[in-house]
Amino acid sequence: MIKSFKHKGLAELFEKGSSRKIRPDLHLKRPPVHPGEILREDVLKHLGLSVSEASKRLGISRQQLHRVLACTHPITTEMALRIGKFAGNGPGLWLRMQQAYDLWHVEHRMSDELSKIKSISSSRMSTTQVET
Repeated sequence: MIKSFKHKGLAELFEKGSSRKIRPDLHLKRPPVHPGEILREDVLKHLGLSVSEASKRLGISRQQLHRVLACTHPITTEMALRIGKFAGNGPGLWLRMQQAYDLWHVEHRMSDELSKIKSISSSRMSTTQVET
C-alpha cells in the first residue's frame, strides 16, 4: 500500500474500502489535478516503476500510458479498470478524478453560455411569485 503522497488527502482515498468521495466542485478556482499526474507523481514514483514496466503490468502500450501521464488523454473506463486493479483501489476513484477534472474545465469553458440558461426551478419560482 502506498503511504506517502504528493497530493494531500490521497492516502485516505487509496485505503481499501475508503468511503471518502471525490466530489466535483464547480466553484473551485484552481482546476482539479488530472488523474494522470497523480498516477505519475504519486503511484509510479512511489513504486519506482518506469513507464515501460508500468505499461507492461497494465497491459497497454508505452505510448498510451505516456499520454495519460502527460495529462493529454483522459482516464477512460477501460483504463480506470486497469489502473484500479493495478493500484488495488478499484476503478471508481480514477473515474471520479477524471470526471471532476473534465467537469471543471468544461464548466469554465462554457461559463458565458451557461449563464444565459435559465433553470426550470427559478422559472417556476418567478411564475409562482407573480401569481400570488
